[in-house]
Amino acid sequence: MHPPSRQDYVAITLGQKSSGYNNSKQWRRQSCWRKWKQLSRLQRSLILFTVVLLLICGLASYSTITEKLRGGELETETDSVHPLAPHVLPEPEKTGQLPRPEPPSKKKLPNKRGPPLLLNLQKNGNASNTVEDKPKDSKNKGDEQGVISWRGAVIDTEQGTDGAKDGDAKDDTAADQDIKTVKEAETELLEAVRDSFRHAWQGYKDFAWGHDELRPISKSFSEWFGLGLTLIDALDTMWIMGLKTEFEEAKAWVSTELSFNKNVDVNLFETTIRILGGLLSTYHLTGDTLFLEKAKDIGSRLMPAFNTPSKIPYSDVNIGKGTAHPPRWTSDSTVAEVTSIQLEFRELSRLTQDPQYQAAVAEVTNKVHNLDGKLDGLVPMFINTNSGQFTHQGVFTLGARADSYYEYLLKQWLQGGKKEPQFLEDYLQAVEGVKKNLVQKSSPNGLTFIGELSHGQFSPKMDHLVCFLPGTLALGTYNGLPEDHLDLAKQMMETCYQMYKQMETGLSPEIVHFNMHQGSVRDIEVKLADRHNLLRPETVESLFYLYRFTKDKKYRQWGWEILQNFNKYTKISSGGYTSVNNVRDPDYPSPRDKMESFFLGETLKYLFLLFSDDFSLISLDKYVFNTEAHPLPIWPSAA
Repeated sequence: MHPPSRQDYVAITLGQKSSGYNNSKQWRRQSCWRKWKQLSRLQRSLILFTVVLLLICGLASYSTITEKLRGGELETETDSVHPLAPHVLPEPEKTGQLPRPEPPSKKKLPNKRGPPLLLNLQKNGNASNTVEDKPKDSKNKGDEQGVISWRGAVIDTEQGTDGAKDGDAKDDTAADQDIKTVKEAETELLEAVRDSFRHAWQGYKDFAWGHDELRPISKSFSEWFGLGLTLIDALDTMWIMGLKTEFEEAKAWVSTELSFNKNVDVNLFETTIRILGGLLSTYHLTGDTLFLEKAKDIGSRLMPAFNTPSKIPYSDVNIGKGTAHPPRWTSDSTVAEVTSIQLEFRELSRLTQDPQYQAAVAEVTNKVHNLDGKLDGLVPMFINTNSGQFTHQGVFTLGARADSYYEYLLKQWLQGGKKEPQFLEDYLQAVEGVKKNLVQKSSPNGLTFIGELSHGQFSPKMDHLVCFLPGTLALGTYNGLPEDHLDLAKQMMETCYQMYKQMETGLSPEIVHFNMHQGSVRDIEVKLADRHNLLRPETVESLFYLYRFTKDKKYRQWGWEILQNFNKYTKISSGGYTSVNNVRDPDYPSPRDKMESFFLGETLKYLFLLFSDDFSLISLDKYVFNTEAHPLPIWPSAA
């Protein structure tokens, strides 16, 4: 307690306290006035200000109370006398379904740095601005209990029903707004891919129309087979993207200009997956028999390749003369090439009711199935067309020359409606062989990668081509294969993304080597000769599969980053995209002046499908993609 002031002692006298009641009141008034006069001017001002403020607050409170009393009186009267408007909640949805999104605007969206929702994604794949209307203790039950919006918010199917609580109406409104924002972001993503395709296509149209490949820097073209390779590879991509004008232009060229009656050597594998596969898929998507007739033509012209002593096909065919031969330097074919044409030829037999195509590729499959020289289901890279035996034995890789063998084991099983167990057995054995012999982890961050084995010696070398594997493993798990396949797929997907992320341009090199010794500073090393990027699709292909099956938004984020870096370092202003020589040099990545046909046929197609939440768009229950991203029907579902 503070001691009393000197002024207090001056004001108090004992004689006054013994006076009567009136004297006491007068004494108190005099004492108070004396105290007031003894206060400083600042103290008096503060007291007066406080009193005035209290009076104002009191008047305001009185006015509010009076209004409420009057309002209460009005409520007891008839509605004709200024009725109060009741608080109306939005009506709940009757069906419990998410509202149908508005069709996307045809107006071209601005090409920003990135859709805002996508750029805000957190590292775990969920958006940083996820809706949090659900209870904090609720668990994400995924597709079983609700519909997962693009940003990860779960809209319970109980919300929006007739039995919804009053408080749920606000949640429904917020969810509707969230869904609208999500659809706008998705539309922008899809339009960004369309813009990239249009830019690439414009360059091809201006400088390489009807030729195999665009050279965008020199504004010219290069020929491989002279069959309009880029145009045919891109047909189904245009159809899937809804680019009708571009598709009709290309279709007119196929109708009037495309001829296979040429004295030209073509590669059996490349022609099968790009041209035969592209024509077959376009036929199935459009129903136009023009493409089926062209497919029959090229398919029959490729058949001489199988006229070998072993029935293992030659690599090269002259489609005009009807002759075939191996490369000049060897009588070998690569295992991937002779075992990755089966989807296309099997489908051609089904459509034409001519068994010769399927019979030819089935004989190849059976021979490889029964050959010695495998290691736990892994196959060597070469096979001799005369003897039908593996050559260069003891070398095992999932990269070039062997990669799509494993892919087509699973996909033939799926194509045939899971009725051919031989394919499944070989595939499962091969995956176990991969896990046993080729899977290792890098240092210092423990990235899971697939190396190579050469005569018992492990090499931490991995081609970008190996990045097809996460998608294939995920596709198998989706179709009932072991869950640990998906675990490996997710680990590999992270590694393939890091092959982009750790490069200065954000683009993956063709080949990387992983550090395995303790004390390594970085996980990935790239040799000078391996620093090129060919606009390859394998990583975005696997991102598409992983997103379809897990709904994890980080896979979209990674795909968006890759597309942005393609635009930044490989896009040519006059039209087209170019492969580059050095992904480690962002100042001068050294363009190669070549746009591979698979950039339009695969890379941009998989990006478009990755960004689409319409899973009926090329349903993986109805279609299987060939190794050039051309969808072919799963037979029981074929029309």
